[in-house]
Amino acid sequence: MQNSFITDAINLKSYNLSESDKIIVMYSKEKGLIRGVAKGVKKPKSKLGARMDLLVANTLMLHKGRNLDTICQAEVVNSFYKTRQDMDKICYSMYVSEVVHNFGIEDDPCSEVIYNLLYKTLNSVSTAENKVEILLAVIKFQLKMMKESGFSIELDNCLCCHNKVENETLYLVPQLGGIVCQDCANHVHYNKKQLPYKLRNFFRQMLINDFDEKGEYESKANEKVCDVTFEFLKEYIAMKSPKKFKSTNILQEV
Repeated sequence: MQNSFITDAINLKSYNLSESDKIIVMYSKEKGLIRGVAKGVKKPKSKLGARMDLLVANTLMLHKGRNLDTICQAEVVNSFYKTRQDMDKICYSMYVSEVVHNFGIEDDPCSEVIYNLLYKTLNSVSTAENKVEILLAVIKFQLKMMKESGFSIELDNCLCCHNKVENETLYLVPQLGGIVCQDCANHVHYNKKQLPYKLRNFFRQMLINDFDEKGEYESKANEKVCDVTFEFLKEYIAMKSPKKFKSTNILQEV
């Protein structure tokens, strides 16, 4: 079928279109953000059914339309079923998918990298055995997603004097996008947070390591360290995001 195409995609959001149809917003491996109509998906005997639930990865066949594509077939690649048994996992997975929705674009040149990053994150969250493992996966995602989006956090040199900051007192300044040294911090009027150099090294390690790797700092990380890191990155990402977040309100209650 010339007007059809096949792609792997993860469901991010959905909207009602009619009594039986929905529009599904997805991030695809080949095309970045895409939207497709799931016809009859709300009917009990729909062939698409649960495949169109949020946070499901599918291999899809879509028929190109003038304004919206139509989802013809869907085969589940991963439903991340363990996520649906745990409220923490659901909330953090929703946050991750919203980050991709906010920063993702159609015909994204980085689509394969971002798709793989999203898939690995959702899978790591789903299989995590505790809150720390969930947070470690999400922190890795936050750092890597910002790098791919062109908003890498500067962790080596002071953003004011540009000198290298070694094992000394330093401060994270979200508005500036990274660290400043102690001398320059006195002249910075933005919100800043003191950052122990070991925590900075934790940031560095999380950016470099893949999801199945566990380095020294990562092994020692506790829930408090992970919470502090996640909250800083959440604030930074919200500052850079072209759209407002909705999932962060839910996370405050988790």
